[in-house]
Amino acid sequence: MLPSLLRGSPAAMNTSEFRRRGREMVDYIADYLEGIEGRQVFPDVEPGYLRPLMPSCAPQEPDTFEDIMKDVEKVIMPGVTHWHSPNFFAYFPTANSFPALLGDMLSGAIGCIGFSWAASPACTELETVMLDWLGKMLQLPESFLTENGGEGGGVIQGSASEATLMALLAARCKATRRLQAGCPGLTEAAILEKLVAYFSDQAHSSVERAALIGGVKFKAIPSDDKFAMRASALQEALEMDKAAGLIPFFVVVTLGTTSCCSFDCLPELGPVCNKEDLWLHIDAAYAGSAFVCPEFRHLLNGVEFADSFNFNPHKWLLVNFDCSAMWVKRRVDLIGTFKMDPVYLKHSHQDSGLITDYRHWQLPLGRRFRSLKMWFVFRMYGVAGLQAHIRKHVQLAHEFESLVIQDPRFEICTEVTLGLVCFRLQGSNKLNEALLDRINSSRKIYLVPCHLRDKFVLRFAICSRTVESAHVQMAWEHIRALATSLLGAWRERGSAPLASAAEI
Repeated sequence: MLPSLLRGSPAAMNTSEFRRRGREMVDYIADYLEGIEGRQVFPDVEPGYLRPLMPSCAPQEPDTFEDIMKDVEKVIMPGVTHWHSPNFFAYFPTANSFPALLGDMLSGAIGCIGFSWAASPACTELETVMLDWLGKMLQLPESFLTENGGEGGGVIQGSASEATLMALLAARCKATRRLQAGCPGLTEAAILEKLVAYFSDQAHSSVERAALIGGVKFKAIPSDDKFAMRASALQEALEMDKAAGLIPFFVVVTLGTTSCCSFDCLPELGPVCNKEDLWLHIDAAYAGSAFVCPEFRHLLNGVEFADSFNFNPHKWLLVNFDCSAMWVKRRVDLIGTFKMDPVYLKHSHQDSGLITDYRHWQLPLGRRFRSLKMWFVFRMYGVAGLQAHIRKHVQLAHEFESLVIQDPRFEICTEVTLGLVCFRLQGSNKLNEALLDRINSSRKIYLVPCHLRDKFVLRFAICSRTVESAHVQMAWEHIRALATSLLGAWRERGSAPLASAAEI
């Protein structure tokens, strides 16, 4: 009885249907991206908007593809923030390109779970080659590459947050083993309660989160007037903590902070970390993509001092999320922390020395074939195309900066190095909060703020692959008009638009 019931069960989609619907989906995606500028960049919905638009439970019988696609526009798109709109200037870019989409489609079709070489040899070997390709684009020291038998190597993590956590856990393990080797009676618990990690007060929140997950103490080092961590401030904190009986073990240097794209002083921090035997991890999540351009490569000077380095091609290098590239100088330090070999994961080639089992390099066991989209992007754009993309964004950021400078009501808050401009009205924080509220309430463009010391600052990030000078000009005129209206309203109310020193 049961086999006949199964024979009568409808297939959700056969090969012929997939061919037809696949073409339709590609057309829909192409139309969406081509017409994205016409969509409202920030959704006009309230929390909980979606549930009333949906049935209370899954359909008993199959829905049609046509009905599903109608509901994409009715249910999904009204709640989408369109990150790839040329009117999106918030956060940092999230990469998007047609070659990456095609690579992702193929990855989904192959559907391997690449936890080991044997699970899908191409999945592992292409990733190893792509990380070497990318490392060479960045002019990383050979010690970080796998080619030619180097001790280091690269891996694709899901995010910079994962990469930082992996580095911290590896550093914790290495420090613990070193201390126990010197004092065999020392317990892991006794060491753990004394370990301290260090990072700038401008570091991303994920760095502090990694320390919390890792169960170690941490200290935010005060940054200088350019929002950069300096060696003198780090050294002072190290001496203070060592005198208190604590054990420094891990330092995160940020190149391109989230708030204002500032750069910790790597060339002077590196020698301190090496002298003190501290694991040095570089977080260049956003800015790292720019290092493929020779004119920005100096921002990575000092990388030779690092034990690990990470940036996100899925932010600015046209490779769709998720794709976070991480390199380590000595892969045994990373692998030795997490290596487990149950019999069902072992394979005949694992001890050959010629292959990588990436399950030892990451938190999850399984992993997607993410290197495919890198391969498609690198081949279809070429290094020159990637460089042109970065340069265009940097040029547009400087164009916006020049527009802000021309209006005496505004100020630039930090040096514009790459694709981010931090600016504000010359006035109180409340005035700038009101301006941002007007900007985002209009839903023509989208910005997010930051705090630099005690100043409320607006961030203007060049994000979309399709953004042009006309979009930057339009955004600035929109901001200026809203500022004029706001200042007029404040004057009519008798509110002083400019702040005293006490108000700022």
